[in-house]
Amino acid sequence: MSEQNKITKAIRIQTELTNEMEHSTPMFLTSSFQFDNAEDMRAAFADESDDNIYSRFSNPSVQEFIDKMCALEGAESGYATASGMSAVFGSFMALMKQGDHLLSCNAIFGSTHTVISKYLPKFGIAYSYVPSNATEQEWEAAIQPNTKMIYVESPTNPGLDILDLAMIGKLCKKHHIIFNVDNCFATPINQTPISLGADIVIHSATKWLDGQGRVLGGVVVGKKELIKEIYLFCRSTGPALSPFNAWVLSKSLETLDVRMERHASNALFIAEQLQQHDKISFLKYPFLATHPQHTIAIKQMKNGGGIVCFELKGGLESGRKFLDSLEMLSLTANLGDTRSIASHPASTTHAKLTEAERQAVNITPGLIRISVGLEYKQDILNDILQALEKC
Repeated sequence: MSEQNKITKAIRIQTELTNEMEHSTPMFLTSSFQFDNAEDMRAAFADESDDNIYSRFSNPSVQEFIDKMCALEGAESGYATASGMSAVFGSFMALMKQGDHLLSCNAIFGSTHTVISKYLPKFGIAYSYVPSNATEQEWEAAIQPNTKMIYVESPTNPGLDILDLAMIGKLCKKHHIIFNVDNCFATPINQTPISLGADIVIHSATKWLDGQGRVLGGVVVGKKELIKEIYLFCRSTGPALSPFNAWVLSKSLETLDVRMERHASNALFIAEQLQQHDKISFLKYPFLATHPQHTIAIKQMKNGGGIVCFELKGGLESGRKFLDSLEMLSLTANLGDTRSIASHPASTTHAKLTEAERQAVNITPGLIRISVGLEYKQDILNDILQALEKC
């Protein structure tokens, strides 16, 4: 058979058939696994075999999800976790130690900022930030002798800044630094950071990978030797993905390609229709020519993704009125759902940042983030327009 497309691989990868000859993979809802004899059990605990022991370590349902993600991202290995944040934290703690330094883009998810700024220093791991629009020279100047990892999001949450992953990847290779990329917003359908130089790639599977707001999950994939360290850390500390959630996510990946195509086409339509609206001071979408990093976006992304963000001229009060005036769009702490979602980052996901920190990453009082769903595009637009008129 000729080499299969990654989409085909992700759809066709399945756990080995049972004697029932099922077409859809069953769920392996078990906490532990049996052995035929004492020697097999000893060998499994000694890591001399790949036999399953305990679902905190490994589980067939979880492994199927991991295998599909590795196929989509072009990764050697992976480990799935209970949430996106446990994947982020696990990658930090497994691969850095006391005395190391983390260099990060300053435009990152609020909880990730909390982990970096509040908790990593407790373990003796230093950190520093560079702006999302930093040049190659600025990135290289920020590298310290003890820099062990560079961590970025692209597109960033929530401001949709686009970082040149190939450029940062080359710097990491030059300085022997681990390159860690959060690919949650783009998904592996839209962007594959490993092909651009990333060593490991992280996802909150809760978002687009699930796509229907049902389960929590996270995954980190990448170089085999790095994933082994993350696996060993997580195996001992416990942030394992549940078999049920893994089964749901594995099935979700089979429709990821077609879903993301619709999300992106809807989002582009919404962005084009709103960019000249008189209640909006600016609007950002990666595949609009007006985006500051549009050239980078079209170079490394297949499409602009499913997120649109804009700033309301009336600031905080207009933001509240806009959200309260929506009739169809959901107000919820999530994104990447079949249903369109509106949020106000300054008062929710990034509320724990100081005002100065929010300003540094362009999270302004009137910033609105729209996760564009799969509804009919005109219905999404109509709800946004009627809410804007009430601001």
